[in-house]
Amino acid sequence: MPLALLTAALVSGCGSSGTDAPRSPAGATTARTTPASGTELCVRVVTHWSREVLEGGTYGDYQSMGLSNRQYDILREVVDAARPVRREQGARAAEELTDRLTRARCAERYAGGGPTGGPW
Repeated sequence: MPLALLTAALVSGCGSSGTDAPRSPAGATTARTTPASGTELCVRVVTHWSREVLEGGTYGDYQSMGLSNRQYDILREVVDAARPVRREQGARAAEELTDRLTRARCAERYAGGGPTGGPW
């Protein structure tokens, strides 16, 4: 009889908890993300392409780079300002300038959150 009780207890312990939800590993958390703002998206893509261009890459068509017309204008402005800094003060100074200018220009142009009647 004790063996039967032990077996019954072990078998019942192997059953489902009654929920069909998948289990997550212990300590796992689910990150909640919010979509990036227009300003943040602008900063990301313009920073990426400005570094590519300053390292010797060439400009492409703004559409092939995945940029809006507005972002492409910012890219050209930032790269034009950073080139002489790179020559005279080095890559690090040019990257710092690029980061500052990109953030400032993207914030200015995306202050309203979207297009302002003109082409993107």
